[in-house]
Amino acid sequence: MNRPFSQSCENNQAPIFGVLQHAFADRKHVLEIGSGTGQHSVYFAPRLPHLIWQTSELTALHAGIAAWHAHMPASNLRLPVEMDLSHSDWPKTEEGTFDAVFTSNTLHIVAWPLVERLFALLGQHLPVGGVFVVYGPFNYGGTFTSESNRSFDIWLQSRDAASGIRDFEAVVALAAQHGLRLQADHAMPANNRTLVFQKI
Repeated sequence: MNRPFSQSCENNQAPIFGVLQHAFADRKHVLEIGSGTGQHSVYFAPRLPHLIWQTSELTALHAGIAAWHAHMPASNLRLPVEMDLSHSDWPKTEEGTFDAVFTSNTLHIVAWPLVERLFALLGQHLPVGGVFVVYGPFNYGGTFTSESNRSFDIWLQSRDAASGIRDFEAVVALAAQHGLRLQADHAMPANNRTLVFQKI
C-alpha cells in the first residue's frame, strides 16, 4: 500500500517534539488519539524510546498507519486500535494504563460534542498526574490569531459546519470541568499552539 502523506505533519513534527520531550519525559504509555496518516507516530516513538506509543484511529485509516509502521518500525510503536469519538470506549491494551495522551489537529476537525466527549473520557480514564498534550490552531478572546487561520476556519466550516477553530478559553474551561489543569501554552509555527494539561 502507498503510504498516506501529510506535508503539515512533516512541517510540525520537530516543533511538537520539542514540547513532547519535556512533557512526556517521565511518561511510560502514551495514547495518540487521531493518528491520521501515521507520520507523527513513526517520528515521535523512536525519539521517545522510554515509552510505549499506542496509535489509534478510525478503522478505515489503519492500513495507512500500518504502512508507515512497516516502513519505519520502532520497538516501542504499536499498531492502531479503533477509536471513534462518537462511540468508542477508552482503548485497553495488555500493556496497562495510559499515563499520557497526545492528539494533533483534531479539536477543530470533529464537532464540539465530540470534543466534549474526548475530555470526558480523559477525565474518567487518565490517572492523577497524567498528561494530555494537544496541538492545533486556537482562537484567543474569540479572535483569530491570523488571517490564515480565519481563512482556514471558513474552509473548515464550508466542508463541515460543525467543525471550526476552537476558542482557547472554552477548551481550558472544558478541561477544568474534567480535572485537567493547563500547565503550558506553547507557540508553534504556522499560527498553531501546543497545550499541555495535567490531571489533578
